[in-house]
Amino acid sequence: MQRIDASQPGFAAAFDRLVEEGRETDVAIAGQVQQIIADVARNGDAALASLTLKYDRINLDQTGIEVTVAEIDAACAAVAPELMDALTLAAERIRAFHARQLPIDHESVDAAGVRAGWRWGPVDAVGLYVPGGLASYPSSVLMNAIPAKVAGAGRLVMTTPTPDGRLNPAVLAAARIAGVDAVYRVGGAQAVAALAYGTATIPAVDKIVGPGNAWVAEAKRQLYGRVGIDMVAGPSEILVVADANNDPAWIAADLMSQAEHDPTAQSILITDSAAFAEAVCAAVDDLIAKLPASSSARTSWDAHGAVIVAPMEATPALIDRLAPEHLELAVADPQTLFARIRHAGSVFLGRYTPEAIGDYLGGPNHVLPTGRRARFSSGLSVADFMKRTTFLDCSAAAIAAIGPAAATLADSEGLPAHAASVRVRLG
Repeated sequence: MQRIDASQPGFAAAFDRLVEEGRETDVAIAGQVQQIIADVARNGDAALASLTLKYDRINLDQTGIEVTVAEIDAACAAVAPELMDALTLAAERIRAFHARQLPIDHESVDAAGVRAGWRWGPVDAVGLYVPGGLASYPSSVLMNAIPAKVAGAGRLVMTTPTPDGRLNPAVLAAARIAGVDAVYRVGGAQAVAALAYGTATIPAVDKIVGPGNAWVAEAKRQLYGRVGIDMVAGPSEILVVADANNDPAWIAADLMSQAEHDPTAQSILITDSAAFAEAVCAAVDDLIAKLPASSSARTSWDAHGAVIVAPMEATPALIDRLAPEHLELAVADPQTLFARIRHAGSVFLGRYTPEAIGDYLGGPNHVLPTGRRARFSSGLSVADFMKRTTFLDCSAAAIAAIGPAAATLADSEGLPAHAASVRVRLG
């Protein structure tokens, strides 16, 4: 865990190293993924059956590729009522927040008499990838599926690996609550390829969203262009800005809420009190000792954690350099500080707003840009499942008013047919 103090020599260089630190998993998998994609594109369901047997030890010829309605019914029945109620509440809050994001159409007529504007419409079909194993989260189902449904996507399907035949009941329950139309028991790069190319069982989609491992991320990267994707996300991260008027145990818990995701996750504290920084570090050690032995929190904290002691007036510039995925402002006046920040995926204001609320049912989406990408991109929204189509409508008078200039521009670019298509209408 790095300790960086703005009052010490070398602070700028140490902070630069922190900003530029690479945490992406370096796995030479591009060639393997390319082969898997080609296999699925060529052989369809047969390739899915072979690859699923190899990686997940499931015989799709026996189970079928699609998860049946009866299986989903049984999964929903197996979910504890308290959890089902929590999923339902989360879905309601996520749906309400995202409904307010629906864009509106527009048109106007300018001084030349040209009618112009734009019209929004949903994509026809969306594929949602949901990981299996340790990172199988029903909350991610809700966060990815509900905006697509709010946008009006015509068809929403989900793929999820089921190693050794294990289905996650909560994931299937979340899929039903969110309105997913079909669920397929395939995972990995092969599932992404199936969604992109389509098979006899899995119809092709127009956009693929959802988290996954390095193979899934690489498949999305390679298939972008054939289909749309949400983003290629890296390891999770949180930046907590806290003054000394916080309980160190609260801040330690917030930092570890991301560290426990993955050994390459990153948790950073910025505070103006060296004593408070030490108290938080001690609280982190106490909390890690109580976490399950399988938790990645210790590895993440030791390898990528950081504590920065700096004056509060310097904080906005540091935040914008880091452009964090999650930003907590546990200070006396979070709104004033928030107003000075330009780059962050999602911001959590005040001492009583832990990032974990945003992960589940705050309302805003938890699919957010990582790796400093908040400098130029945003979290998942309804607009990600919609397309904007612009239009123009020129009357004879309107083209007479603006057409000569268009023809002149076409002449200047050496495109005589462009110019002719305007001039033939000028009379």
